[in-house]
Parts: sequence; structure tokens; C-alpha cells
Amino acid sequence: MTTINSSSRSRMGRPRTGRTLTYALVVALALAIAVPVAWVLLASLKQKGEFFGSPWTLPKGLHFQNYVDAFVTAHMGRYFLTSVLVTVLGLVFVLAVSVPAAYVIARYEFRGRRVVETALLAGLFVNVNYIVVPIFLMLVDWDRALVDVFPGGFFIDNPGVLSLVYAATSIPFTIYLLTAYFRSIPVEYEEAAALDGASRFRIMTQVMLPMARPAVTTVILFNFLAYWNDFIIALTLLPGEGKTLQVGLLNLFTAQKAAADYGRLYAGMVIVIVPVLILYAVIQRRLIAGMASGGVKG
Repeated sequence: MTTINSSSRSRMGRPRTGRTLTYALVVALALAIAVPVAWVLLASLKQKGEFFGSPWTLPKGLHFQNYVDAFVTAHMGRYFLTSVLVTVLGLVFVLAVSVPAAYVIARYEFRGRRVVETALLAGLFVNVNYIVVPIFLMLVDWDRALVDVFPGGFFIDNPGVLSLVYAATSIPFTIYLLTAYFRSIPVEYEEAAALDGASRFRIMTQVMLPMARPAVTTVILFNFLAYWNDFIIALTLLPGEGKTLQVGLLNLFTAQKAAADYGRLYAGMVIVIVPVLILYAVIQRRLIAGMASGGVKG
């Protein structure tokens, strides 16, 4: 009897031990992310002289002048607006193309559908950073061909063109994810809407798209992170003054490191980080719901 009780206690103890280790690992990962972010936030409020002591000391005051200098003097405000414009346009372009394309691939039978799907899957393995030079040369040739119409150029140093490049390079991933989700939705919903006289476009926009909102939220988050954090493409296609925030942050890093004014540099880092944190805080529930529903359907 004693042996049975000890074995059952050991079995009961194993799940608790595994759960404790899981919680400890999650807490450690959360601290590994939260501590650097909090440190950058506090460092952005320090004055220039406070960086020559211990890096872990709290700021003596809230020196918000660093943010003013970063926005105005270092032109981070202008770079911020450019990044917002490019990111929003890129998301609009990619969703306008990918949602109808994914719906057609998921629900329609047409000649060449498997070829299209295979081509899109192949696009998942193309790293856009490796083809940025051919894209740049192609756009330069187009500007040369249109030099009589646009003497100052049109395709290079154009935020709208940059957003199109972002959207075009992220279409394979977006269509792949949305197609898989559309196929998981039962056909009966479409049949019921068709019996009510709804057109295919109305079924897609008013029936399928609201049901696929978790998947749409997921692609918005992933594409937002890709567009917002991009450096190489933006550096190549926007060589002029209209830089994105990531390229502007590099310039700020170079200037402030030479001047030993780290407060303004960390303020620029916070400007880059905060929009990502705000977006994730807004859509985290829908993102988790999408993952949970995808796991149930799978």
C-alpha cells in the first residue's frame, strides 16, 4: 500500500514539476525581452553626463528633451512619417491583392491552379534581400526610359514604389496563409449566402473575410514587422532625404555616438520600438484567437 501511494505521488509530482519549469522558462524569456526594453526606455530619459557612470543607475530626472532633439534636430519625426506611410501603403497593397487571390485559389477550380500554387510556394523561399540589387537596377532602367516624362526620376526615391516592392515580395507568404485558412472554413456558409442571392464578391467580403479575421490579423502583424524593421531595401530604394525610420536611426547612431550624446540615440530607439509594441498590444487577443482556432481546426 505504501508503494502504491508513493508511486501515485511521484506521478502527481511530475506534472507539477513540468509546469513549474514551463512557468520559469516563460518568465525568463519575458524578462530577457522586458529588461532590455525597459533599460532603453530609462536610458532615453538620461542626460549626457549620466552615461559616464554605472549603466544601471536610474535617471536623475525625466529629460524629455532627448525626444524633442531626436524628432526635430535629427529629423526622426520626418523619418517616422515616411515609415508609417510606406508601411500602411504596403499593407493596403498586399491585402488588396492577396485576399481575393487566396479566396479564388481556395474555392475555385481553374486550369493552372496547381501551377499558381507551386509558384507561390516557390516564392516563399526567395529572400528579398538577395534580389534587392536586381530590383534597384530594374527601377533605374525604368527611370531612364521615362526621363522625358519624369526628369527627376519616379521609381527611385519614391515611398509609394517602396511600398509596392514590400507588398510584392510578401504576397507569397500572405496568400499561402490566407488560402490555408479559407480552406478550413466550411463551404456551407457560402452555400447559404448564395441561396440568399449574394454575389461571389459579397460572399468574399461579408461572409468569408470576417470569418478569416484572425488570419488577416496574423498577416498584418507579420507584414507590419517586416516592413517596419526593413533596412536594406529602404536604404537601396530611398537614397535621398526621404529615409525610413530604420535608415534614419543608423544615421542618428553614427552622429550621436561620435558626439557621445547617447540620450538622443536611445530616444530614437524608443521611437522605433513603441509602434510595434502598440500594434501588438492592440491585436494580441485576435492573434491568439487565430492561433487557437487554427489549432482546433487542424
